[in-house]
Amino acid sequence: MAGGYSFLFQSFFMKKLRLILAFEVVVLVLSLATNGFSVIGNTGSSNFPDRSLETDSIPGVQKIKDVMIYEDPMFYSSFPSIVKRPNGELLLAFRRAPDRKVFGESHTNHVDPNSYLVSLRSKDGENWTKEPELIYAHPFGGSQDPCLLQLRDGTILCTSYGWAFVRPDGMANLKKPYFLAGGAVFLGGYLVRSKDGGKNWEQPIYPPHIQPEININPMGNPVPAYNRGALYEGKSGRIFWAVAASQATGKTSVHLINSDDKGQTWNYSAPVAVDDKISFNETSVYETPKGDILAFLRTAGYEDQACIARSTDGGKTFSKWEGMGFKGHPLNALRLPDKRVLITYGYRHKPFGIRARILNEECTDFKTAPEIILREDGGSGDIGYTWPVQLDKKRVLVVYYFNKDNGTRSIQGTILKVD
Repeated sequence: MAGGYSFLFQSFFMKKLRLILAFEVVVLVLSLATNGFSVIGNTGSSNFPDRSLETDSIPGVQKIKDVMIYEDPMFYSSFPSIVKRPNGELLLAFRRAPDRKVFGESHTNHVDPNSYLVSLRSKDGENWTKEPELIYAHPFGGSQDPCLLQLRDGTILCTSYGWAFVRPDGMANLKKPYFLAGGAVFLGGYLVRSKDGGKNWEQPIYPPHIQPEININPMGNPVPAYNRGALYEGKSGRIFWAVAASQATGKTSVHLINSDDKGQTWNYSAPVAVDDKISFNETSVYETPKGDILAFLRTAGYEDQACIARSTDGGKTFSKWEGMGFKGHPLNALRLPDKRVLITYGYRHKPFGIRARILNEECTDFKTAPEIILREDGGSGDIGYTWPVQLDKKRVLVVYYFNKDNGTRSIQGTILKVD
């Protein structure tokens, strides 16, 4: 009898609960329809408050269109960067490697012996040259992540780093420690320069090894400094580059180096972010109108949370890094005409996509600035690596690599209107 009563009570309770939930759903739908925009639910950790809004819901920000820039099913195209030349032409660089599925392999790695740095051009951000031009092919292996910087005198820098594929009989003779990934040994960083708009590139320049880095390259030498991320030419003409270092703790840290001769030589400046439990890498640098040097940091071991570090003395020292309160990586920053800062990043959690925020000119409101959803139709977490560029006074192009249904990796973009 007691069991029957319990069953009836539970049945009545569940019916009542379903009615309450149905009523609440109706109220929620009506509320959203009345407000006229959609608030995106929190898809990340509960530690990070959700302030995600679709583009049209933020005053003065409107998504115009998505653009397919380059796609070829024979190739794995990824890790783009872009600059606007003094004549208005857009130069885009990316890493192109064979899609290993062409050879019947199960997947494609981010390292490949046939990974090259290539470029495309456009006058309007929508129509692009069809056949990529070669920037550089590393003589000892594949190259990765070309990062462009347009200097005020017209010189273009392109930083990268390489991987050597060493046969088993050679691996046994390598000097340790070395960094091995995807069957390749890390070569370290380098950069090339162009003085004619990217038509021709000078021989590579190898930045110095920085002391925290422990790894040795296949030639037996300490690896040159390296990183993926935007460099910045400061008001004084000094170039800032945040580079990574593998430490004895097993973590990676970020350090600032700089150049006063347009990238030909480099000097160590200061540690940016070091921690015993968290790794930092893939960092972009930005100088505020006041002169602060900011580092936007990718992390590992910190719930994918973006971080920031700030220097108020020109990069000589940095305050302790801090979490920005949201997930996303790597970040990139663009100064808008009104001096506000657009930061863009990939979102490698469901729904996979591309996101952004607009910060004040000194980038102090990163924890409260609304998150803008540019795309949430990605096919997997293998997307992102955004890079924004100003098309004109009102429009911005954000480039990135993308895939649909976990298919061909392509270079795409989103055009925004920002008032």
